Amino acid sequence: MTEARAGMLLVATPALLDPNFADTVVLLLDVDEQGALGVVLNRPSAVPVDEVLEGWGEVVTEPEVLFQGGPVGLQGALAVATLARPDDVPVGFRVVDGMLGLVDLDAPIELLRGGLHRLRIFAGYAGWGADQLRGEIEEGSWYVVPGEPGDVFRPDSAELWRDVLRRQPGEMAWNSTRPFDPDLN
Repeated sequence: MTEARAGMLLVATPALLDPNFADTVVLLLDVDEQGALGVVLNRPSAVPVDEVLEGWGEVVTEPEVLFQGGPVGLQGALAVATLARPDDVPVGFRVVDGMLGLVDLDAPIELLRGGLHRLRIFAGYAGWGADQLRGEIEEGSWYVVPGEPGDVFRPDSAELWRDVLRRQPGEMAWNSTRPFDPDLN
């Protein structure tokens, strides 16, 4: 079993029926003995970023909408970004994995603008208590896989779940071809 750590992806298995997470891909942002935190990458909303966070719409990667990051803390927002240059970390940026990190949405946009390559904002997040995520992985609810640079910032995330599974070895790739609603088969 691959270790769940920051920067890895959780891909919902067909066994995961919770509507909050069915057919999702979650980017893990923090994993430690206290628990884990991540954001769902493939749930764009219809809400433009500028309607909620004035000025941020002009710096987010398309589509310029909020993504539903998970069922926890929906009144708050997390911003995930990649650095423009690895040796130039702007004020308000916390590295999570390599060039990927979290952006402080209270930081002035002007201080961040030139230092970021791509940015996406998520309303809410997915969270697990101590050992909860490990238990869900062991029971077969999640695959833990490495991500690729484009996964977080795809313009169209509708096929992300299938595409991430398709590039995996063995049975995981086969699951990418299952219908979303097997009852319609």
